[in-house]
Amino acid sequence: MRQVDLHRAVLAGLKDWRPYLDANSGLPGPRGNLELVAACAEEADLARAEQLLATDDEFAVVCGVVALGRHLAHGDHTHLDALHTYAADERWRVREGVAMALQRAADDAPELAFEIAERWSLDGDPLVRRAAVAAVCEPRLLRDRRFATRALTILSEITAGLARVPAERRRDPSLRTLRQALGYGWSVVVAADPAAALPVFLRLAEEPDADIAWIVCENLKKKRLQRVLDATA
Repeated sequence: MRQVDLHRAVLAGLKDWRPYLDANSGLPGPRGNLELVAACAEEADLARAEQLLATDDEFAVVCGVVALGRHLAHGDHTHLDALHTYAADERWRVREGVAMALQRAADDAPELAFEIAERWSLDGDPLVRRAAVAAVCEPRLLRDRRFATRALTILSEITAGLARVPAERRRDPSLRTLRQALGYGWSVVVAADPAAALPVFLRLAEEPDADIAWIVCENLKKKRLQRVLDATA
């Protein structure tokens, strides 16, 4: 039995999840228990998800946020504003939970999830744009070329927007966080559809902008991109 399924079996028999989450979260530590997060996302009904969010405990909030992604895919749009708010949360794990929530939504309702990511890609908050990048730059979501194409458009627009930010604002922490996401996201999209995405990425390498050059350099370190370049050499 998979670890996720083991956690689901335990959670299904518990009335109060908090002691189990606290004992198995993996925090404090460098890596939270993502298998437990996934289990919570599958087992939590909306009431349970709201309870987890209300605790304001970092790990419990992540579990609740990802659960909202599943419910979003199944027709509950009442918590979309909450996901948008959490996308700019000061806690990086919570922000990552929002990306995971959109990815979970995309597993069942990819059209909806990509529509949300496209809207967020135009948001004024760099952290919300970062959530859009992190959400769509997931290999399993890009096996369908239609969605790989949409991810390419999202990254292209967000990268171009970053290049338009005045130099004196580039040190803003939220913009740095967005830049970090772009620093791996391009490699995912290029690997998903090299024919369409590689020429776009290579044109970025010709840009004089220092942050664009950093994004290109970081993506070139990724093995998935190196495999594409080796195959086209």
